[in-house]
Amino acid sequence: MDFIDLKSQQNKIRSKLDKRISTVLAHGQYIMGPEVYELEEKLRNYTSSKYCITVSSGTDALLISLMALGIGSGDEVITTSFSFISTIEVIVRLGAKPILIDIDKRTCNIDASKIEDKITENTKAIIPVSLYGQPSNMAEINLISARYGYIPVIEDAAQSFGSSYQNSKSCNLSTIGCTSFFPSKPLGCYGDGGAIFTNDDCIAQACREIRIHGQSKRYTHTRVGVGGRMDTLQCAIVLAKLSQFDWEIQQRRIIGEQYNTMMDAYGIRKIEQYPDRSSNYAQYSIFVKKRDKLLEKFSNMNYPLVVHYPLPMNEQPAYKNIFCSNDNFPVAKVVSQEIVSIPMHPYLTESDQIKIIQLL
Repeated sequence: MDFIDLKSQQNKIRSKLDKRISTVLAHGQYIMGPEVYELEEKLRNYTSSKYCITVSSGTDALLISLMALGIGSGDEVITTSFSFISTIEVIVRLGAKPILIDIDKRTCNIDASKIEDKITENTKAIIPVSLYGQPSNMAEINLISARYGYIPVIEDAAQSFGSSYQNSKSCNLSTIGCTSFFPSKPLGCYGDGGAIFTNDDCIAQACREIRIHGQSKRYTHTRVGVGGRMDTLQCAIVLAKLSQFDWEIQQRRIIGEQYNTMMDAYGIRKIEQYPDRSSNYAQYSIFVKKRDKLLEKFSNMNYPLVVHYPLPMNEQPAYKNIFCSNDNFPVAKVVSQEIVSIPMHPYLTESDQIKIIQLL
């Protein structure tokens, strides 16, 4: 059994993939070719955002967004204590300081009620992560932002493209939305890729220039930038996958809800979904007390399990020195010891789900 079944997806859209790839090979515009702009237009329309800027990865989407906001040395960026490392990696790379917040034990997203206590005169951005496919409490976060002069809010939506919050799409819930097209994402390419979404003219222009070495026009560099373009072939692959993306999101929700029913029947604690938002079930994660034993048993049976994530941010070896030794995130600590993700993808059969539940 595959944790994520990309083979079945590929077989289903083989003709579209072949056509898209062949078109790129024929025109030869491998960097900033027409598929780049076509994808940006379709993603912009999908989210109802004013602008979409494709970039080389989800990590670079976050980095470029922070650079567009002028984040640098001495600045503070509030974010979650529990996520993939890129969320704080980009903050540290720019010389700013990540200010961590504990998480909501039901969703594992940032606990919005704890954000306001951490705001100082140095707070220059807030980055909530839409973990496991479900957006954070963006309404409360945006209200906090407004109370302090509209601190920019960057939704790290690397896992939540296709989800929604109060009838608005993830990536169009705040100042900036960033997503990833890493192959294992609900909408992924066959390499690295990402996108930035915003409704702000100045931010969009800055992001466009930063992704191409700060160019305002060819060989005129008006900003410090990066080599952050998403290549044309990867854009073509995402375009092919978009043709059935809505169907896949629907299937993910059906399978996720089936899992929910089964977990409740057996008393297995799981990530919960709040009624004012939808999840794309990028991962299906549960909580277990004897995780190592479970991992060993599933491995012996050739059923894959993955831990997302085994350490809170402040305990990662490369970043320990930037946090206070008395920083305490009790919910994130417990979650990191109990969380485990089980196979989840649009092609998962009900019989496979039943086998997984029986093993659990």
